[in-house]
Amino acid sequence: PLRGFDEECRQLVLKNLQSRGIHVHVNSNPAAIAKNEATGGLSVTVAGPDGAQQVIEADKCMFATGRKPNVHNLGLENTKVELGPNNAIKVNNFLQTAEPSVWACGDVIDRIQLTPVALMEGMCLTDTIARGKPREPDYTYVASAVFCQPPLATVGITEDEAIETHVGEIDVYVEGFRPMRNTLSGREERALMKLVVDAASRKVLGAHMVGPDSPEIMQGIAVALKAGATKEVFDSTIGIHPSSAEEFVTMRTVARRVQCKGTAKM
Repeated sequence: PLRGFDEECRQLVLKNLQSRGIHVHVNSNPAAIAKNEATGGLSVTVAGPDGAQQVIEADKCMFATGRKPNVHNLGLENTKVELGPNNAIKVNNFLQTAEPSVWACGDVIDRIQLTPVALMEGMCLTDTIARGKPREPDYTYVASAVFCQPPLATVGITEDEAIETHVGEIDVYVEGFRPMRNTLSGREERALMKLVVDAASRKVLGAHMVGPDSPEIMQGIAVALKAGATKEVFDSTIGIHPSSAEEFVTMRTVARRVQCKGTAKM
């Protein structure tokens, strides 16, 4: 589950879901959903990677299919506004379309579909149009979270992304543990924290976490990464004890050093 996120975090989310008794059907796609008249529930047909199908009987079915830009009935065909893949409105670096008097921001331009990102783009438009201070949206180090139980939170690039795009070597720091609340309650769920660091400059490129309060913790980590924090800045920061967050400033041992394949410095 959760493609696009850090691989180790994805694996832990899967294990934590399974430890709660949830049956996760990996490598499967819904092929059909039909009302089961006999039970009043739903019959969900799922297709595996080999094409084999199975039917899951369920009371309810919740699905998230993503969003496509809603540009219908806007009269864009009467303007110079251009549409890109997925019907997203094309804009320049300042969110202006090919029609000089038309600007666009948010999900309709299909960059990062997050409410805070749309708010940031809106503030950029305010500066550019109303205040006469042109400002481009900055999409670096946008933190995000998945509110599963326990949640996953991330900012910056994943280890796999660094390997594919970064130049030189990266150091990867990983810490896995059972939060104190789980130790006391006997729950087996584990937490994971991870830092991806440029080996030469020591700049922290990405931070990832699965565990209680990870979105709250990651918001603060995002400020540090946005400011260009190095691993030494993390190491010299005094932790709050006892807390899970202190693990981010006490990781000293490199789990692995990896040679990257990229051609452009991050």
